[in-house]
Amino acid sequence: MRIMFVGDSMTVGRTGDFTWRYRMWQHLSAVHEGPYRIVGPRSALHDALQDSPTSYEYGDPGFPEAARRHLAGWGEGWLHMAPLIGDAVRGHAADTLLVSLGLIDLGFYTNAGQTAENVRRFVAEARAAVPRVRAVLMPVIPNVRALTDAPFGAECERFNGLLAEAVADLSTPESPLLLAAAPDGWDIDHATYDGTHPSPAGEHLLAGAFAEAMHRGWGVGAPYARTRTRPRNRTRARDEVSVG
Repeated sequence: MRIMFVGDSMTVGRTGDFTWRYRMWQHLSAVHEGPYRIVGPRSALHDALQDSPTSYEYGDPGFPEAARRHLAGWGEGWLHMAPLIGDAVRGHAADTLLVSLGLIDLGFYTNAGQTAENVRRFVAEARAAVPRVRAVLMPVIPNVRALTDAPFGAECERFNGLLAEAVADLSTPESPLLLAAAPDGWDIDHATYDGTHPSPAGEHLLAGAFAEAMHRGWGVGAPYARTRTRPRNRTRARDEVSVG
């Protein structure tokens, strides 16, 4: 299994964050019986002071370099990732995509219908590169703006409906798509540090939502347990996630 995390600022994280990617790495290292690798063309966090993806100061310095791989960017959405995903999947032989995108699209670039079309383009480009690629797609999680700006909140809700339709339309036995459930218990006062971006509690909720989808849909791993903080065998985990 070669996993690629695809996302926006909620996925890439900023200087000092652990990130939900880290929480997922911990989870898989603890429960997944088979070998896996985390792949992708990027590994940095967003440096807010420089406003650039140039920080490598993760919350846990022991987070292995190879496990930090991703395709995520601050301010990037479906609009930006659709043209990039084909080369990324092809170049890194990714077969499993964990995708959290859409809030930035709806907030700044495209309406719900246009964003849904970019979802379909994204899937087509990924499959053109690796026909049997599979993906878990996260719906847009309403942020503080969605709760206070009624038209924007409605657009987020409309997109989530279109995303569910796209997953149902496009999923095939050879290239299955799963729609993750919104993280259970998400409360912006505790799950975020600013009304949008995940706090450590939110990181666990996001990782848990993806882990639950993978376990229920594909039998990967086990239910998420927040109490797991270290892999069963750190040496084995480091070996398995190394990029070959």
